[in-house]
Amino acid sequence: MSLVKEVRKVKVSDRFTIGGRDRFTLIAGPCAIESEEMSLRVAKKIKEMCERLGINYIFKSSYDKANRSSVFSARGVGMEKGLKILKKVREEVGVPVITDIHEPWQAEEAAKFVDMLQIPAFLCRQTDLIVAAAKTGLPVNVKKGQFLAPWDAKNIVTKFKEMGNDNLLLCERGTTFGYNNFVVDMRSFLEMREFGYPIVFDATHSVQIPGGQGTSTGGNREYVFPLMRAALAVGVDAIFAEVHEDPDNAPCDGPNMLKLEDLEEILLKAIEIDDIVKKS
Repeated sequence: MSLVKEVRKVKVSDRFTIGGRDRFTLIAGPCAIESEEMSLRVAKKIKEMCERLGINYIFKSSYDKANRSSVFSARGVGMEKGLKILKKVREEVGVPVITDIHEPWQAEEAAKFVDMLQIPAFLCRQTDLIVAAAKTGLPVNVKKGQFLAPWDAKNIVTKFKEMGNDNLLLCERGTTFGYNNFVVDMRSFLEMREFGYPIVFDATHSVQIPGGQGTSTGGNREYVFPLMRAALAVGVDAIFAEVHEDPDNAPCDGPNMLKLEDLEEILLKAIEIDDIVKKS
């Protein structure tokens, strides 16, 4: 008996595919774009790691973090500047790039600069946003809301199919468990995989403590790798992880972001687990 249900492959520009029985893809980068220099530097370092290890890599960073705890929270460099930075990373580093969108009108504009779009978890039921993203024809990573049952992600799938876009990835990022906490139900990967699309595990947002620091989100970085190992053992197609040079001083999501210096060791172990599961 196979340990992993095989799913369709989603093509990322003309570079590689996600899904099937391919090794997991890494989607990683700082939570928010802080500067062009930092984005290029982090993207280059992660790309070099992934090339050494044989992992396909997509650079992720957000031009705007709209879902913030406080009106005073850092949000990023803005759409116009951020998309130009992402385009530069795409061209100079030579990796696909992905970013969040929050409103329907942003989909078409962002699609001119990036290879993939991402729908934040809080917005996964926003039909107009989902439809606008699907209409671009780009691959879209939709994060399942922390309030949504995995089987209810079927409605997301249907919205994409109605728009004629099969380039969909479904992302697990934890489920609300009481106040200020998330839990990751490993059955969720199996349930959503039944829809036939690649599954992504958001390893860093799953350890958030929303509002845990009063006016900002807290987190438990020490749980990221254990949960990642568990998700890979169940069978996922991509790992999403926010990575920073100095997470403790990052403007957002610092407590749950991985340190760049720790990433290669984590990926080495991740490959071992993924190989066992995918080759079984």
